Amino acid sequence: MVEPWLTVIGLNEDGLDGLNPPAQQALAGAAVIVGAARHLALVQAGSRGQPWPMPFDLAPVLARRGQPTVVLASGDPFWFGVGGTLARQLAPQEWRCHGQPSTFSLVAAHLGWALEHTECLGLHASAVEQLLPRLAPGRQLIALLQGGAALPRLAAWLQAEGWGASALWVGEAVGGARARWRSGTVDSLAPTLEGDPAQSPVCVALQAQGGPALPSVAGRADDWFAHDGQITKAPVRAITLAALAPRRGALLWDVGAGSGSVGVEWCLAGGRACAIEQQAARVQNIEHNRQRFGLQAALTVVHGQAPQALVGTARARCGLCRRRL
Repeated sequence: MVEPWLTVIGLNEDGLDGLNPPAQQALAGAAVIVGAARHLALVQAGSRGQPWPMPFDLAPVLARRGQPTVVLASGDPFWFGVGGTLARQLAPQEWRCHGQPSTFSLVAAHLGWALEHTECLGLHASAVEQLLPRLAPGRQLIALLQGGAALPRLAAWLQAEGWGASALWVGEAVGGARARWRSGTVDSLAPTLEGDPAQSPVCVALQAQGGPALPSVAGRADDWFAHDGQITKAPVRAITLAALAPRRGALLWDVGAGSGSVGVEWCLAGGRACAIEQQAARVQNIEHNRQRFGLQAALTVVHGQAPQALVGTARARCGLCRRRL
């Protein structure tokens, strides 16, 4: 059996002390250790350390195929980490993984939350608006953030959406000697976040209170959407979505999308959509709604006119369709 050349190691803020013997052996035997600068410092990688390129690229790791190499990730590499991205590029026998408790697990243990009843999100590389469909009174959420600079924007967004009364915990360097926690309501903590920025890595826990929860079924009220009156009204939209029967991952072409409300509700049900609209002002409304609900990865907006927009242009620009029209 071929010995794996790549070892993916999950690292927490306690550094080398938290690693099991096989992980420490892999580190000792690696010619090159690839990871974020913070991770390289935690394991004292020295001259063997190689930071990830910016923008992020797997090429430096893949170029070392067959040579003993370690990749460092945070906690569980397969939960909002680099593990899945690497595994898609490699054969199963090429790699092994030594993971640790994720930040989500550490935060849940600190707060006494049951993780199976907690929504976990990686907001370090995606839009904060993803929270909107998940917020409801009493709902527990844990999110990873890019850094301390993301905290004031998160707090301001929560206040703007009516969730300022929510309980908020801010965690810095969770699981290590530098760990620090701050807690209060979003409203009480918001003024402090600019003057006392958090040190990376940063996560937050939220127990939602006070705001209007987005209904979980199609036919949401028209005032959730930006529109100029050209919108499929809520009752008709509910019937339309029921007839379309969204399926997770299914692609909807919405031609003459208007406000994009049908495409938005389709995506909120787990699908993907490509909204085509010829009027520029309405394209702006669709884009606003796309961002409002945090659907940047699921809903693509094409400014064009059918049928021309359907012949190659929409498919190329939306990047969602894997079949011929």
